[in-house]
Amino acid sequence: QPKLVESGGGLVQTGESLRLSCVTSGFRLEDFAIGWSRQAPGKGRERVLCIDENGDTNLYTQSVEGRFIISRVNDDNTVYLQMDDLEPEDTGVYYCAQYTFGCGDTSLEGWGQGTQVTVSS
Repeated sequence: QPKLVESGGGLVQTGESLRLSCVTSGFRLEDFAIGWSRQAPGKGRERVLCIDENGDTNLYTQSVEGRFIISRVNDDNTVYLQMDDLEPEDTGVYYCAQYTFGCGDTSLEGWGQGTQVTVSS
């Protein structure tokens, strides 16, 4: 049974940084792509970034380009989302998910409960 647990969210001011962690268990992290998505208040969930088994990354939300970086440390069973120069528009609940067939597909094996990120102006 895959398990993903996000942490690292919080309340920050515009321009500050946060690093989110997604700790995984119940599967071999090195065999799967992991992605981060987010859901702003009153809006649908949007994909942000995904990292595949080879460490290649895919960007899905142009507004975070140059500010967010996704990375993985397989030995620690953890995927990170480094978020710099945060903006109020980045506010939302951030989720990590295990992709069944890689970043190019949307089928999921598992996902976490999310961590809240709030950016004040």
